[in-house]
Amino acid sequence: MSLLSDRIVNMSTSATLAMAAKTRELKAEGKDIIGLSLGEPDFNTPDYIKDAAIQAINDNYNSYTPVDGYVELKQAIITKFKRDNNLNYTLPQIVVSTGAKQCLSNVAMVLLNKGDEVILPCPYWVSYSDIVKVAEGTPVEVQTSIENDFKMTAEQLEAAITPNTKMLWFSSPCNPSGSVYSREELEALAEVLRKHPNIYVVSDEIYEHINFIGGHTSIAEIDGMFDRTITINGVSKAFAMTGWRIGYLGAPEAIARACNKMQGQVTSGANCIAQRAVITALNESPSRVQFMIDEFKVRRDLVLNLLNDIPGFQTNTPEGAFYVFPNISTFFGKTLRGKKINNATDFSLYLLEEALVATVTGDAFGNPNCIRISYAASQEQIIEAIKRIKEAVS
Repeated sequence: MSLLSDRIVNMSTSATLAMAAKTRELKAEGKDIIGLSLGEPDFNTPDYIKDAAIQAINDNYNSYTPVDGYVELKQAIITKFKRDNNLNYTLPQIVVSTGAKQCLSNVAMVLLNKGDEVILPCPYWVSYSDIVKVAEGTPVEVQTSIENDFKMTAEQLEAAITPNTKMLWFSSPCNPSGSVYSREELEALAEVLRKHPNIYVVSDEIYEHINFIGGHTSIAEIDGMFDRTITINGVSKAFAMTGWRIGYLGAPEAIARACNKMQGQVTSGANCIAQRAVITALNESPSRVQFMIDEFKVRRDLVLNLLNDIPGFQTNTPEGAFYVFPNISTFFGKTLRGKKINNATDFSLYLLEEALVATVTGDAFGNPNCIRISYAASQEQIIEAIKRIKEAVS
């Protein structure tokens, strides 16, 4: 009898975390690695949020929290959803979790049965597929192209639906592509979904505020979609709070209650100090973090200008998040400095070993022709990293 469960043996290791671990290992050996692999803002958490956490400590917040979050935080989330997304949730429809990743996991565990299909437009965030598989669902990948800015069309959605389709999961702005679905594009997807009333949607909006086109649309805003959409968000990206581990969802009440029940048996409530700080983060105007978004846009333009100087890198212009997702398939089959490049994983490892730059293979995101480059790094680091990449592939 095997020691470990089939569940864990069949699970992939998170490629982004694996690359981060490899990067730390090489740095410990004294190598000068520039990390462009992690989806983590390089800014500090704003002082007004840190001050709220310090106040919570001084106010002796140290007890277990309600499983689904403090009422004051849930009210701040309701206010945020109304203010930013024109969505009207009630207290029982909100669940606060230990990061948006736990929200996703809760939803999968409470909605999926063995064989239920979940449509994943590719590229998708690295953990979607394995979260679905752990819940015994079946991921159904829908390939998109760089020419269409990596966005799934209504026709592709319609073609992917079968009698077993239970859910559609996607992110906008998207990790890893930075793509943002417009209201018109979401309307077209919703038109398809209205013909299939039993399909639920997970809309991952963690990068909502890191948006360079001045407007974000939630699919739950579209006619007929509110009662079948689980809107997932959190504070990790826009507020530079990755380690604080607070995510939240708004969902139909039956689904939210089920997530609360699941979480009650797994982690219970999220961290008390972090929750108090997030009340302040969400109640303040999003304009207070605009300085970060402005800097990300400058970096995006810098990265694209530099990459477009490298033959073999095909790029588009992402409209949000802090990633570019270049197609590098022209290098497949070539030998660089004695190393044969068969696929994106080979290419990503080659850049780590030869250029000392950490990226992530597109394989991890369901797209084997691309790599993900994060520009959550200083302009100086970006310039040096892409100079190294250019030298390594020339």
